[in-house]
Amino acid sequence: MDVLIDAPPHIVWSMVGDVRRLPEWSPQVRETTLLDGAVHLEVGVRFVNHNESGPLAWTTHGEIVHFEPCRAMAFRLDENWLVWSFTLEETPGPGTRLVQRREAPDGISDHAHGLTQKYMGGTEAFTRTMRAGMRQTLQGIKAACEQGAPAHER
Repeated sequence: MDVLIDAPPHIVWSMVGDVRRLPEWSPQVRETTLLDGAVHLEVGVRFVNHNESGPLAWTTHGEIVHFEPCRAMAFRLDENWLVWSFTLEETPGPGTRLVQRREAPDGISDHAHGLTQKYMGGTEAFTRTMRAGMRQTLQGIKAACEQGAPAHER
């Protein structure tokens, strides 16, 4: 899923290049905390997310698996094995195309699959919820970037 943002890559990266900012955009993530005393983000940094959706609350543990400043950041969640990523692509104009992906290169854990069936309405319903959340996340990032970018940089 992607969105075209009327702001240069460095502005967009300032919004998406730090997993601690996920609660600002994600409709489910309420808090993200780096683990093991990490201060700077890089491959291998671990973190914990506290999530909510309606009456449900759960915790996920992640690790940054790709980190290329001003280009891309990806993390893998331990509980379901999913890899979430943000990739910035330059456009012919002054804007930036931001791509968000949710991929399962190793499949989805049996544990996560069971929880999805029992508590989240099944795989199809949960996938619809995740896609809607991704759209909401991208639109929130777009609004923040375009509001925060000086006019001469848009």
